[in-house]
Amino acid sequence: MQAGSETLGVRLAGGRHVLTHEVACTDPEGPDRIAAAFGGVPLALVVLFVSPRADFAGIARRAHALFPASRTVACTTAGELGRAGYAEDRIVAIGFPAADFAAEPVLIPALGTLDRPALMADMVRRRVRLSAGHPEWHGEFALLLVDGLSLMEDKVAAACADALGPVPLFGGSAGDGTRFLQTAVALDGQVQAGAAVLTYLRTRCRVKVFSTNHLTPTEQRVVVTRADPSRRIVHEINAEPAAREYARLLGKDPEQLDTFTFAAHPVAVRFGGQHHVRAIQQVTPDDALVFFSAIEEGVVLSLAVPEPMAGHLDRELSALSRDGAPDTILACDCILRRMEAQEKQQTRAVSDVLRRHGVVGFSTYGEQMGGMHVNQTMTGVAIYPPDPARR
Repeated sequence: MQAGSETLGVRLAGGRHVLTHEVACTDPEGPDRIAAAFGGVPLALVVLFVSPRADFAGIARRAHALFPASRTVACTTAGELGRAGYAEDRIVAIGFPAADFAAEPVLIPALGTLDRPALMADMVRRRVRLSAGHPEWHGEFALLLVDGLSLMEDKVAAACADALGPVPLFGGSAGDGTRFLQTAVALDGQVQAGAAVLTYLRTRCRVKVFSTNHLTPTEQRVVVTRADPSRRIVHEINAEPAAREYARLLGKDPEQLDTFTFAAHPVAVRFGGQHHVRAIQQVTPDDALVFFSAIEEGVVLSLAVPEPMAGHLDRELSALSRDGAPDTILACDCILRRMEAQEKQQTRAVSDVLRRHGVVGFSTYGEQMGGMHVNQTMTGVAIYPPDPARR
């Protein structure tokens, strides 16, 4: 990388139909450099994934001012997916040109008092409006960005999926690095915690929403015997203190449990005929386990084992190119995948895979796929050039 490129910004792997750019999060002119890189192209939507080290509110407001004819959506991250794969301390920007996309974002405030009927009615109106405005465009998907400390992702994802009907939905939970202290989302410069932004997009491009993880459940199972579902805390597993029983099953010292242990040894719950990861966030002083997603008493958890992440991810992303290479892949990738890659010295290999496949996005505190909130997963959308017959 040439000297000064950290300040000037780096063009990412976006193709002709999606614009991408990244700058250092401490660059006081970062949003201006992004706007300059996008070259005045009319944009339907600008999405910003912003390191928690940045002045998030200032960046969100400045981006809204720089793109007055566009909708702007932003969230804080647990790390970024940029030009070279895994990145830190960056602002990653994605621009959706108005020639190829139309967008209808909506801010969902005060998630604790979510009005599901009102949300459903609102999204129906927005879908009808975009469909009427672009009847010749057949691609559609929705992106959900939700406060990762709200503890409401499960309910929000379910409500949004109901509101969208057949529209493929994916998303991620806003992060705060590894601090777990403060997260936020923004729409058109308006910043809120305890909120979400749901964006419905219609496009003339082909799109494919996907979800993948590299974990296989084993036959080793445990039962949650005491829990506080409202706070996602498990106090007992198999009628024993949760952290100590978890450590015993792994053959580890309970005093040595940390985020790297949780990333390397996840658990999964079977639901709807499939296993979904229920990742552990931390241990409390009284040996309880705090989870990233919903957990209840009586749930049977299976210990899961991972296969090498880089090889698995390369196969999964390569499969998205079977009918032609994507123009861009926008992804929400769990922070625990990043931690596992770091612990197993696979960071560079995984980053190389992300770079080769043109993946941009952010590391999350959890992911959404349809109406489900999941963990230790990558969800995203592959965006392809339009079919020639529909151009």
